[in-house]
Amino acid sequence: MIKLVVGLGNPGPEYEATRHNAGFWWVDALARELKVQLLPERSYWGLAARATVQGQPVWLLQPQTFMNLSGKSASALARFFKIAPEEILVVHDELDLQPGQAKLKRGGGHAGHNGLRDIHAQLGSGDYWRLRIGIGHPGDRAEVANWVLKRPPLEQRNLIEDSIAHSLKAWPALLAADMDKAAQQIHTTKPPRPKPPRPVEPA
Repeated sequence: MIKLVVGLGNPGPEYEATRHNAGFWWVDALARELKVQLLPERSYWGLAARATVQGQPVWLLQPQTFMNLSGKSASALARFFKIAPEEILVVHDELDLQPGQAKLKRGGGHAGHNGLRDIHAQLGSGDYWRLRIGIGHPGDRAEVANWVLKRPPLEQRNLIEDSIAHSLKAWPALLAADMDKAAQQIHTTKPPRPKPPRPVEPA
């Protein structure tokens, strides 16, 4: 089961609404759903909340170290509570997905994402779960740094918020470590087509 959810972003009001903070937005939404408040935890260099779900403790964490040192915060909490990489879900912005899309995966590389790069290094493993929140790509690699630190236009922000709300519905499956079901729920963005009404039999 997932015992630690780490949302990635940068601290401070100037970064709050930027694309790079999509992971923070997701954890904020989960905290609202679980009715817990993220509070400063100096030992873990972040804002943290502990929820009890079905009798199990679950930690929510937003590192306050800035993105490229996210692993310092995540690994401190994981080590203290003996949480294994496969029990960690890291939620982060993803350039390779369009706004409105989200994808769940386990393991793999960091694809140049500075937050993931540091988590890899500090945990000594890439074997954790990632929930990738699509923010789109500027189309030019030279523009990426500028793009992630900009606020998305309202239309894109709404699409990102939609993908957060949609992927949050998979939380019970994520918690129960039913990752196939969680992935299916997250990756299905279009509602199922309604079945045609059955013809009424003549009386």
